[in-house]
Amino acid sequence: MTDDAAARFDALCARALGDPEGFWGEAARDLVWTRPWDRVLDARRPPFYRWFSGGRINICYNALDRHVAAGRGGQTALVYDSPVTGRIERYTYRDLTERVARLAGAIRHLGVGPGDRVVIYMPMVPEAAMAMLACARLGAVHSVVFGGFAANELATRIDDAKPKLILSASCGIEGAKRIPYKPLLDAAIERAAAKPAHCLVFQRPELGCDLVPGRDLDWAEAVAAAEPVPCADTAATDPLYILYTSGTTGVPKGVVRDHGGYAVALHWSMGNIFGLAPGETMFTASDVGWVVGHSYIVYGPLIRGCISVLYEGKPIGTPDAGAFWRVVREHGVHVLFTAPTAFRAIRREDPDGAFIRKAPLGAFRALFLAGERCDPPTLAWAETQLGLPVIDHWWQTETGWPIAANCLGIARLPVKPGSPTKAVPGWDVRVLDEAGQPAKPGEIGNLAVRLPLPPGALPTLWQADDRYVASYLTAFPGYYQTGDAGFIDEDGYIFVMTRTDDIINVAAHRLSTGAMEEVVAAHPDVAECAVIGVADELKGQVPVGFVVLKAGVARPDDAIEREVGQLVRDRIGPIAGFKRTLVVNRLPKTRSGKILRQAMRGLADRKPVTVPPTIDDPAALDEIADALKEAGF
Repeated sequence: MTDDAAARFDALCARALGDPEGFWGEAARDLVWTRPWDRVLDARRPPFYRWFSGGRINICYNALDRHVAAGRGGQTALVYDSPVTGRIERYTYRDLTERVARLAGAIRHLGVGPGDRVVIYMPMVPEAAMAMLACARLGAVHSVVFGGFAANELATRIDDAKPKLILSASCGIEGAKRIPYKPLLDAAIERAAAKPAHCLVFQRPELGCDLVPGRDLDWAEAVAAAEPVPCADTAATDPLYILYTSGTTGVPKGVVRDHGGYAVALHWSMGNIFGLAPGETMFTASDVGWVVGHSYIVYGPLIRGCISVLYEGKPIGTPDAGAFWRVVREHGVHVLFTAPTAFRAIRREDPDGAFIRKAPLGAFRALFLAGERCDPPTLAWAETQLGLPVIDHWWQTETGWPIAANCLGIARLPVKPGSPTKAVPGWDVRVLDEAGQPAKPGEIGNLAVRLPLPPGALPTLWQADDRYVASYLTAFPGYYQTGDAGFIDEDGYIFVMTRTDDIINVAAHRLSTGAMEEVVAAHPDVAECAVIGVADELKGQVPVGFVVLKAGVARPDDAIEREVGQLVRDRIGPIAGFKRTLVVNRLPKTRSGKILRQAMRGLADRKPVTVPPTIDDPAALDEIADALKEAGF
């Protein structure tokens, strides 16, 4: 990287913070508006800032119709790759526009209009992306619920969103298992107080389902009978979707996203962060039920005019640890975006990278990792095996797009393992102590973002302005509280160490479990790990590590424990009090790959543990409980 590139990046950051209206107004001109905005940044009602107020824009038009109008209708827009069904399907921008317009017609025929809510409860099939875009086309507000969520969790979201319509499918597929969705959907509607008028059900050939007369309609029949509809003239500040994230009260928080600011932020990020030009291919290995799927499977790539790969499979087991590389080669992928946990799984099964070197990766040029903290050993392994940029970046459901990243489209900055690099232009990230005062460089504190948040971030929670303020804006007035802890070094690099509730107090010393995990993960036999703080009468808390070993490692657990403990003592110091390491076969995770550290702490402290509905493998928690019991906790 040249000094000029670094200076260009710093200048762009300074401009975005010093003149946000000029910066984002210029970015917004790359999109098609039916009416220009009155104000780029509407700050008349802080802390409820709005972007592009008075403007009118439809995100579906910008994702589909405008590319067709520009003569690019024949370009591939979406590739559906499903190793679990053996199907690969390709849709051009013209195909996708026509299918979405007709599906929107079927939805409108069922009485759904602008502002009405539609819940989408579907697996990773093209129709799920079409459903989202069809709702956006109408100006209806979609709320995607992760396919396979338990009935009770689906019911709580139905009651909060109060949808007129639910779009669903007959089944999902997890590996070789077919998961019937319809019984879950029926049970959720039975439990919910807010009953939808209709359900539109996509019948998959792998497993069909019965329909409830008068309420349920067959997807294919309804779409075949419908007339295509044009895009609604939506306000930039109209809600596009509600995406529920866990709440501490047990009631999910409905994160709201708008049409205008979100479209502008995603389009800008696709070129400037991911370095993708129109016509290039992005493979985001996530699910449309998560924010990553919303932003970088569906909306972001299509707004940019890219090709998006929608993958129904796993990083390993469908059929092996070479699954991602097969997709990269077969579809000419330029950028892959996935979670660090996926790469830890690949690394565990293929430690020497044999599948990566099986054949050239073609046009592939960068790997992006996000979803939880990327440990330096995983980063180093990926860099070594690929010989390409591996970009750790940091963001949240609430922010909608990256807060910190190495922006390939602007200037590739030097990598510091453990850091997602610097704040992306538009994000003013600070580290605050418990009193809300700025921390010194290198000092761990609360990571917060100075208001106003840039376009694309949540403007509020669904019908819960007071909860929005209480959850995010009260602890540090004038700042958005991320809930993450970390530090910023002398060069402005951000280090996200852990969630604020994962800072532990060991004999009055505040220590980061994330820093300990970084050390534990450096052990050559460790594939992945988690460190939690366990209550201790003498010290308040003591750290306990859980490690999953790489495939083929067969060494005594006590030898691993001694070596890991010594590593922590050498690199952090005896002050950490790190003495226990438990070897397990797997770690409990959500379906998006986040390790369930809070549930693990509850088990260790012998407190009641509620198994989250997002858990991928409930038996993994049982294994943690058994390991703790055997170790005397």
